Amino acid sequence: MHIEVSRDTFPLAQVFTISRGSRTEAQVLTVRVSDGGVTGWGECVPYARYGETLESVTAQIEGLGGAVTRETLGGLLPAGAARNAVDCALWDLAANRAGKRAWEIAGLDAPGPVITAYTLSLDTPEAMRAQAEKNAARPLLKIKLGTPDDMPRLEAVRAGAPEARIIVDANEGWSADVYADLAPHLLRLGVDLVEQPLPAGEDEALRGLERPVPVCADESCHDRESLAGLKGKYDVVNIKLDKTGGLTEALALRDAAQRQGYGVMVGCMVGSSLAMAPAVLVAQGARIVDLDGPLLLAEDRDHALTFDDQGIHPPTAALWG
Repeated sequence: MHIEVSRDTFPLAQVFTISRGSRTEAQVLTVRVSDGGVTGWGECVPYARYGETLESVTAQIEGLGGAVTRETLGGLLPAGAARNAVDCALWDLAANRAGKRAWEIAGLDAPGPVITAYTLSLDTPEAMRAQAEKNAARPLLKIKLGTPDDMPRLEAVRAGAPEARIIVDANEGWSADVYADLAPHLLRLGVDLVEQPLPAGEDEALRGLERPVPVCADESCHDRESLAGLKGKYDVVNIKLDKTGGLTEALALRDAAQRQGYGVMVGCMVGSSLAMAPAVLVAQGARIVDLDGPLLLAEDRDHALTFDDQGIHPPTAALWG
């Protein structure tokens, strides 16, 4: 077995801003696993919030050495970007070797298209209203917020897209007081869900606060081990393959979360269609799907995922799985 990792850069269609900063490109790592003349591939997005860099994740992958399986990988790498890319490459390898689709190997029903959110970057209220008006026909908009002055932004987006469903992502940017002040207005403006309002290390405050709209754990939920600490604070968990460490754990987390009564959101980092492809399997039946990474890019991979009025479609075998 040979494992190869390379760096790819995809320019964004426009500057993308969240409460932590702005970017103009997506830098990803592509992993190819070859065995017996068959190759599978996967993608990950190292995330500085979790202490990851392109260099550190590359070193993790290159340190794997010999033969690796989906069953042994969890004991070799922690949940995170490195394990994600390798795990997804191993799923693709297995599918290519068997001449089957990845969902068949996983024992899942054939996936269909799912409606995905489209993300509006953090900006001035005027600019965010213009973004909302431009994308008002989309059925689900996700607003990046996370500052003490977000109320005008929220009002502006609702004015620009009066019919769209809206979810809000604060990216850990609010305090308990800011969230408490905004929560009734989230309900008034028809927001469906608010994602990670408080910093992960300070979210105990959510236990004593009313949650008039469902609250989703993102930075507070990585894998199944996270679930025990979420009770009484969150209603929904956001499953991202770069957090879970791949498709294997993502499917297990989805099933465990649903058994424990959580709603499921399936999200992504800003990456290419290759990163979204396995996540489409996890997104089947999810309460909220946020797999718009390719829509934010100026360029994508060959055999890119199809987005249309039905949402994001499952990948073709030429792309992944």
